[in-house]
Formats: sequence, C-alpha cells, structure tokens
Amino acid sequence: MRCFQSDNGEKRNDPNATATTRSSMPHLSPTTSTSTDDFRRLDSAFGSQNVSDMSAGSSSQTPSRTHLRSPTQKPNNLRVFTLSELKTATKNFNQLLMIGEGGFGCVYRARINSSEDSRSKIDVAIKQLGKRGLQGHKEWVTEVNVLGVVDHKNLVKLVGYCNEDDERGIQRILVYEFMKNRSVEDHLANKSTKALSWSMRLKIAQDAACGLAYLHEEMDFQIIFRDFKSSNILLDDQWNAKLSDFGLAREGPTGGASHVSTAIVGTLGYAAPEYIQTGRLTTKNDVWSYGVFLYELITGRAPLDRNRPRGEQNLIEWVRPYLTDIKKFEQIIDPRLEGKYNLRSAMKLAAVANRCMSRQARSRPKMSEVLEKVNLILEGKEIIGSTPNELPLPLKSFDPNDPYVEGEQKSPTSKTFLSRITESCLSFLNFWSPKIVQVS
Repeated sequence: MRCFQSDNGEKRNDPNATATTRSSMPHLSPTTSTSTDDFRRLDSAFGSQNVSDMSAGSSSQTPSRTHLRSPTQKPNNLRVFTLSELKTATKNFNQLLMIGEGGFGCVYRARINSSEDSRSKIDVAIKQLGKRGLQGHKEWVTEVNVLGVVDHKNLVKLVGYCNEDDERGIQRILVYEFMKNRSVEDHLANKSTKALSWSMRLKIAQDAACGLAYLHEEMDFQIIFRDFKSSNILLDDQWNAKLSDFGLAREGPTGGASHVSTAIVGTLGYAAPEYIQTGRLTTKNDVWSYGVFLYELITGRAPLDRNRPRGEQNLIEWVRPYLTDIKKFEQIIDPRLEGKYNLRSAMKLAAVANRCMSRQARSRPKMSEVLEKVNLILEGKEIIGSTPNELPLPLKSFDPNDPYVEGEQKSPTSKTFLSRITESCLSFLNFWSPKIVQVS
C-alpha cells in the first residue's frame, strides 16, 4: 500500500496541509519544497501555537469554532521527557529494541517509570522523528496537538513527548502506551500469525467506529483523521482496537464551511473519490475509508495489492461481481477463517460498508449512525430479511434525494436491485484519476 500526495489545483495548495504520513510501506517524496515561510506556519495546522515555541510564529486566524490547543495552551497530562531519559530507556536507541520503522522514523519498545508510582514501570513505544526535516516536524506537532487534547478508550494514549536538540540535531520524540498486539494490518497480512476470529473482527469494527465517531461528533471541535487504515489501528494486550498515527489529521470545517481544502494526502485504496478529485476534505472521507476497511476485515485482503493477478489487485473492484449471489458472496470471505464465521453478520457488515461507500458523499451516514448499525450486528439484532438466503440490503438512504438508492426497495433477487448495490458502492472507479496520484 502506497501513500500519495498531490498539490495539483489552486485550492489544494494549503499551507496548513501535511505531507505523506508514516506507513509500513514505501512513501512518496513531497512534491514541493518547504520555505522559511512554511516553517513559520508549520505549527498552525490546528490554529495553535507551537508545542514549545519552536516556530517563529503561528496562524493569526480566529475561526468561530473552538480550535485545538497545544500542551502549552491547555492543561493536560502529557509528560515532557528529557532526551537523556529516553536515551536511557532505549539504551541509546539500540536497534535491538526497535519494533517498527516507517516514514516518520523508528519506534522502540522501552520501560519507563510510571507517573503515578515512581517505584513501578510501564511499557511504552517511543517514536523518534527521522531526518525528514520540517514536514516531519509538522506531523510531530500535529500528533501532540491532537492526542494532547483528546481522551478516548479507542484512541492510542500519548504519554508524553521530547523536543530537545543534541549534537545530532533536532530530536523530536513521542512516547505512547505500548500496544502489545501490533496493528490490524499485521494480523490480516501476516500468514504466519493466527487469523483474527470473526467475533474479534466484529469487535475491531466496533472499536474503530467508536473512535471515529468520537473524533467527528463528540467534542466541541471536529477532527478528520484523513488516514484511516488497518495499519493505523493498533491492538492492546486485551485486543481492544485503538486509532493511532494522527500526523495527517485536520480540524474539520469551521464557521459554517462545508469542507476544508487541503493538499491531497493519504493512502491509496482508502481515500474517497471526491477527495482525490477536489482536495475538499470532510468527515465523509473517513466514512468512505471505514467502508473500505470493513471489506478488508471481511476478505482479509488489502485494498490494493500489486502482487495479486491483475483483476484482483483492487479490493473493491474485485468484490464487485461477488455481491450478486449468496454462494458467490461466501467466496470473498477470508479463507483463513476456515468457515468459522457467521454468514448473516458478514452480509450485514457488507451492507454497512456499501452504505459508507455511497457514490454521493452526502448520502453516507455519520459515524455515529454507522456505529449504531455495527452495535446491532454484534448484538444479533440487525435483520437483513425474512429468510437466511437473502442478500444484504443496502442501508436506507440518509438523504431522501439520493438518486442511487430508491425509497422503496425491490426484491433482493431483482437484477436491477443487484446492479444498484454494486453501482452504489463501487462506482468510485469512474471517478479515479491517476494523473493526480503520484506513485514512485
């Protein structure tokens, strides 16, 4: 899976837009250079001051909605670590303690003294900014600004940070709670590990929806994740799923605006078609990405996989012909489950995914509505139809003017109805424009 960035189009040249985020796969290089003026604006992505007055200035705009605040502006529980403390914890960033590496830099596992009891220690993951320069610094600031003011069971907890300099230059470091069971992507892609059970996949879908709903709707400001994907969903020692890596997150539109105009960044296969086309960012981009993720849970396949045969490389394109028949639908379910799944709940989850990927962004549900549907699936209360052999109906349109879902559904065996299912969830392929997606 590759990340992408595009600055095509005058509205996409947003000085507050971030560049390519961390991923376990190759990244693209920034398409534009960073100027001195850009450096002065690096820390204004959320209308806030620099975390520790590292920049020369900040945004002077004062939007009507409350903006995120940095740790220097709003009280929080973040610890400020010295570089010496973190060198000791990681044995001078010893490679033997390294547990991951990506575009941001290297991640080390370590043990530090608990802030609640200095006699006890806690496991943490220490992420050290690489030498990518100013753009990486901006993502570091965004992480602190976001995780410094949010608090939710389905968001990875930021323990603290360090922003000292030493003889090697700038040292920007983040300290997180340690997530023992790695990412969801690791378990779906790694054939050497035990497959995630179906019940666990449903719980992960619920946890991820809960985290997104909190970001979108449950605070006095709105956060758009912008890079929702399986590698950014981590699992703790109890297998609870938590969203991580907020380097590309943006504050939602303010002052009555319908969207935020940004440079186009994210991960290929997850981004909504209208965002790729226009750079206009809304929470519905995250909703689309969540729909793609649901099919990832159902099939065990990555959204884009160049190692597969040509007709199977794009997950959403590949599942399309399998949505017309119960027996065909069963063929897309992850074979690693070895038949140990509930077909009805799988069809229900596919129906939620279809709704999240409605062609019209306005017709996609809010994440709180998605969460409600997923909760009902886990409780076994979401009914598809009167017989076990019926295909999943698409969720009822949340927009009465949606031309892609009729108010009165026909029989699930209707050819017109079946074609409408596939069109509503897969027609984004007609929007796809490779000219604005730069792949190295």
